[in-house]
Amino acid sequence: MRFHTRKWIKPEDLNPNGTLFGGRLLEWIDEEAALYAIIQLENHKTVTKYMTEINFKSSAKQGDIIEIGIEVLKFGTSSVTLKCEVRNKMTRESIIEIENIVMVSLDENGKPKPHGKTQVEFVKDRLS
Repeated sequence: MRFHTRKWIKPEDLNPNGTLFGGRLLEWIDEEAALYAIIQLENHKTVTKYMTEINFKSSAKQGDIIEIGIEVLKFGTSSVTLKCEVRNKMTRESIIEIENIVMVSLDENGKPKPHGKTQVEFVKDRLS
């Protein structure tokens, strides 16, 4: 799994318990999955369709650094299915794993659009 983004936990990211607010983390995961899928599918009109169960294993506190990892599980006709893991860089504990996040490529009318992708592509390879 490649870890693309790191976040520094600040006071505005905390819940009343003084730990990372789950809603903030889910916002970051959704954004990371969207950015990853948009780049892979080369379509800025890519949306989240589905996420499997979300089970928090541990948390983070103010000052901790977390990292968000994304891995492609499969390409569909108009979708890509991702797996996500977030881990606490400071404690090395896994915070959350989401087994399936389905992102769908849309056309200008908001309908699923075939993307023709079958494997992960890296931007550096597209520029060659």
